[in-house]
Amino acid sequence: MPEGPVTDQLDGSPIVREVLGDAYEPLALFHGKLMAEGEPRGLIGPRDVPIVWERHILNSAAIVPFVREAAAGFSHKTIADIGSGGGFPGLIVAACLPDFSVTLVEPMERRVEWLAECVELMGLTNVTIRRARAEELIGPVGSKHGSRNGGSGNGSRRRRGDRGVGRPRGRAREAVSAADANAVVSSASGMPVNENDSRKGAAGPERFAVVTCRAVAPMTKLAGWTLPLLAPGGKLVALKGRSAQAELDKAAKEISKAHGLDPQVVEAPVAPGLEPTHVVLITKR
Repeated sequence: MPEGPVTDQLDGSPIVREVLGDAYEPLALFHGKLMAEGEPRGLIGPRDVPIVWERHILNSAAIVPFVREAAAGFSHKTIADIGSGGGFPGLIVAACLPDFSVTLVEPMERRVEWLAECVELMGLTNVTIRRARAEELIGPVGSKHGSRNGGSGNGSRRRRGDRGVGRPRGRAREAVSAADANAVVSSASGMPVNENDSRKGAAGPERFAVVTCRAVAPMTKLAGWTLPLLAPGGKLVALKGRSAQAELDKAAKEISKAHGLDPQVVEAPVAPGLEPTHVVLITKR
């Protein structure tokens, strides 16, 4: 007998609604798209399909309290999610924190297209997508986000085309090429926008209150890719596996060189009855 369609083990469980709260509805749409298209499009593995809620969505949502706390002292609640891929954790964080501005940073065109489709489906209005590698953003982008305590923070005013994406008209275009990390995908308009002309005089890398990532690279590389993107006092919030502490120990020099302070690993609850995950926290000096 042919097997029926694969279902998620947590479909219909009250735990999912309990954990996600108001974000449940948009994330249920995201979940449905992942179940239907995630494996064929190479975004999740075949073994992940029955556990999408637990492994990808609830696991990503575990960092939300840490992100909220990390941004508490900033007037502009800005997040850069590095290597967003299938949307983990960036899309989940954006759905859970609608008052935050979330930039999804992803170098692969097919994944940028996926992210734009998901943002449209979920009706998110607080997301911008950049096609770039993290290290391409570390340069004279001309923007400093996330000034503390209401400070001026050069570049805190955002251009109309850089408000993020709500319901895109047509497929979102590439944010940047490998050679130009300054253009932004504004799916609301369908056109790339260059930030430099509205932020003249601002120097240094683009700064965010929080940088998030999941399964992107070992900490020896990740420190240099992410910490320079943080405003002083900002925080890296990275989902990691059980070897997180060993990674931190090995990357001590890189973290210090990138002006990271107080690196630590904390255990983050995922949901009642589910295995907790591990989160690396590093503050930018």
